[in-house]
Amino acid sequence: MDDEEIVRLTAWVRGRVQGVGFRWWVRSRALELGLAGSASNLSDGRVEVVAEGPRGRCRQLLDLLGGDTPSRPGKVTGVAERWSAPRGEAPGFVER
Repeated sequence: MDDEEIVRLTAWVRGRVQGVGFRWWVRSRALELGLAGSASNLSDGRVEVVAEGPRGRCRQLLDLLGGDTPSRPGKVTGVAERWSAPRGEAPGFVER
């Protein structure tokens, strides 16, 4: 797999991730990585993260979402992921 290939990552993060600044934290990390997309609260308590950009950078974001990241707010208990072709997200990263 080519780390520079442009892809779309959709990740569903579960745990204590709403009302703790998690989406803001995700937005900051995604912008640092140069990714476009969004982080949205879902009605079941999860946060959906959509990111488009180079595969290697999306993988870095995924590692931050699910790994042992001390600065990450809340408590992540699991992450499900889906990789797909990019759809052309607008530049920037937003919280929804």
